[in-house]
Amino acid sequence: MSPIPELADLTWEEARELPASRTVAILPVGAIEAHGPHLPLGTDVVIARAMARDGGERLESLGLRAVLLPAIAFTAAPFAAAFPGTLSAAPNSVTAQIMDHARELTRQGFAALAIANAHLDPAHLAGLERAQELARESGSMLPIAFPNLTRKPWASRLGEEFKTGACHAGRFESSIVMAERPDLVHDWIRRELPANPSSLSVAIGSGIQTFDAAGGPRAYFGWPADATADEGRATIATLGEILAEAVSEALAREKAS
Repeated sequence: MSPIPELADLTWEEARELPASRTVAILPVGAIEAHGPHLPLGTDVVIARAMARDGGERLESLGLRAVLLPAIAFTAAPFAAAFPGTLSAAPNSVTAQIMDHARELTRQGFAALAIANAHLDPAHLAGLERAQELARESGSMLPIAFPNLTRKPWASRLGEEFKTGACHAGRFESSIVMAERPDLVHDWIRRELPANPSSLSVAIGSGIQTFDAAGGPRAYFGWPADATADEGRATIATLGEILAEAVSEALAREKAS
């Protein structure tokens, strides 16, 4: 199978040749934020791009076409805002970015916008969900497929650590970055990190709003020392399956409406 093309790498004439009406534009979405002492600030973007690429390949196996958009990396990240290097935006700017993308893709006749999101800050997720809602309410925009990984049925497919809610820069994310960009992992630090079972989902439910207050003073949660590249590759495949399924469901709803 040929690699999924990246829109930014195409000339305008090559973009013109895309069969837009059956092409899904996939938008990787992450954040620049603290991910422990062992992973890069751009961890979410690494994960989102891997999810987008795998999901795009699966869509092409279903007879659709896919094209990768440049990743969004500047978004709402208030949980990590106190850590150096974290760049956070207002949630309404997240919504505005997605809506602008959806309008342009609709104008050019694409079949759907798929959001491959790897950033789970509640403020960010709310911004994405609001964009999806506004696009649906407009009645004139292409469908936005956005599988929120923190919700059913997707969360149950992402491993035990993920289901505990203690998964920021832990085994789940560390494994994926080890598979995709091992050069960016400070492995000598990762191997020595003690487990941090503090659950972010529990903390969020109780109204806590920062990593430090949630029990993550070094901006990681979970079991990073247990991470493996093999697990990362398997997780990427699961994320790709989730994205492809979400797109198929969105297109089916569009056709039925």
